[in-house]
Amino acid sequence: MSRIAIPTREAAPVASQPILDAVNKQLGVVPNLFRLVSTSPAALAGMTSLSGALTRALDVKTRERIALAVAQVNGCDYCLSAHTYLGLNLAKISAEEIALNRKGASGDAKADAAVRFAARVAETRGKVKGADIAAVKLAGFTEAQVIEIVAVVAENFLTNLINNVAETDIDFPVVRAAEAA
Repeated sequence: MSRIAIPTREAAPVASQPILDAVNKQLGVVPNLFRLVSTSPAALAGMTSLSGALTRALDVKTRERIALAVAQVNGCDYCLSAHTYLGLNLAKISAEEIALNRKGASGDAKADAAVRFAARVAETRGKVKGADIAAVKLAGFTEAQVIEIVAVVAENFLTNLINNVAETDIDFPVVRAAEAA
């Protein structure tokens, strides 16, 4: 059971309700994470604004691959569950690819560079080496895209931390970080 109460849409602060409605319109459901964060309209607005902005940056497969790698690094079962579901059903990533992503890798050469870099950013809290940046750029990512990868890592760190603190009830098919990918 979640350590922080997850309100219904109706019990959420009035300022959060339009954002929850927008999430529902986009996803057809309001995942527990969004309802949990809705207890703070400011946090919900910030989280959804960052997420929305980043959808215009890297493609959905790259964002989901990064989300999986970061969730594994941070041991976030909620995010692993959510992004495994989204990876399979939204981004159309194979189960084999998802297993690689959780290990900080990919079967696609360019995606591998992005996921490896993202995992290094997460593991080192951003204190990567010059060689890490050089490798992702050598794979074809621009400096702007390097910043976007870091931003996607940060977005996922936020949700990982919230879910790890709250122990948010998982409302997706459950995937555990402790289980081998």
